[in-house]
Amino acid sequence: METYTSLVNNQTKPNEAGNADTSVTHNQTKLNQTDTADTSVIDSQTKPKQTDDADTSPTDNQTKPNQTDATDSSSADNQAKPNEGDTNDTSFTDVDLKPEKIEDVKEQGPKFHCELSDKEMVHKIALALLEGLSTACVDMTTGDIFRSPGTVAADVRKEMLDYLTERSQSFVAETVVLDGGPQEEKSDHPFDVISDFIDDFLALKRNLLSRVSGWLLTDMREDKIDDFVQEMELNSFWLLDRREAVAQTLLRNVDFKNEFHCSKMFKTNEELEQHRLECGFRTVTCENQGCSATFSAAHMEDHDSICPFKILPCEQKCPEILMRREMDRHCITVCPMKLVNCPFYSIGCQATVPSCNIRDHCSNDVRSHLLYALQYLHKGASAEDLGPRVEQIERVIPLPLFYLFLAATILL
Repeated sequence: METYTSLVNNQTKPNEAGNADTSVTHNQTKLNQTDTADTSVIDSQTKPKQTDDADTSPTDNQTKPNQTDATDSSSADNQAKPNEGDTNDTSFTDVDLKPEKIEDVKEQGPKFHCELSDKEMVHKIALALLEGLSTACVDMTTGDIFRSPGTVAADVRKEMLDYLTERSQSFVAETVVLDGGPQEEKSDHPFDVISDFIDDFLALKRNLLSRVSGWLLTDMREDKIDDFVQEMELNSFWLLDRREAVAQTLLRNVDFKNEFHCSKMFKTNEELEQHRLECGFRTVTCENQGCSATFSAAHMEDHDSICPFKILPCEQKCPEILMRREMDRHCITVCPMKLVNCPFYSIGCQATVPSCNIRDHCSNDVRSHLLYALQYLHKGASAEDLGPRVEQIERVIPLPLFYLFLAATILL
């Protein structure tokens, strides 16, 4: 038996050193070794269709004598687990497809943002920034003999910008997300929010002496703040356009309702440029001659309703057409339709008529004016008693002489 086994081993595996093939051959030739070997052989014979490994392992080991152990193990594993390969192929396919989908979404998504904001609001915030800087510099140097507001302005400006930027960036998260909505007791108007930020910064920069002087010498403190604002403007320390750029950034950070800035986005630059021509926040100039005011297009009607250079017809319906800023002076001085009291107002006629209609009023109300004159002369007389006297005077005295009579009566 041993001679036959060695002969079979030499014929089937002349060049192999692997233990796996030898164990298979021994399992086939030594049928009486152990119960375990018998069980494995019986299982391999009775279940030929169980797995690919059971079908091919004895055949492959006999037909491929020149393969190495690593090749046999890898091929057996690949044959024994066909479903794992399918699963891995599917996962690789998914991974390959996902980046393409993400890139497609990015390419299709909007990339160009409209950065226009309400010009009037931006300008208002820019003015508040300069006043806030002046206040901080004055409060920091109050009582300091070594420093003046001008010497600390640059450093204070940097600190203020950092503080306002940080507060504005976290404003929406703190107010809307964390608190569940804007607080009822505080205004969510962008200017009010930024003003609160400035006040908080000023409180950090106010020293003890400035607090005391702020309580006791309020007028003097306000004068110093106003003077330093003018000094910075004259020296071009913080130009308006730069302050407006900062104000625009702060406005976009806190205006979560999008009431004072445009939040639209576009896929191409051409669409953005076309939108800017029609955007309600684009800057326009007043069309009235003599007015150079600039504002957002959405406020065109509001400005036009108060523009002092707007040409309007006279409010009192006279034929004149003039500017709004000249309207009041015209109406109370030279307008022919201005209302005036009757010349006989002092003796009882309470009528108010346009100045151009005084003559007609006097001509049409001769009887009533004569009655007022007689009542003025005869104190206590009733209109019935004076009626006949009025009719007699109307028949005898011509109208021009009648008014001379009335004038003399008033003078007397």
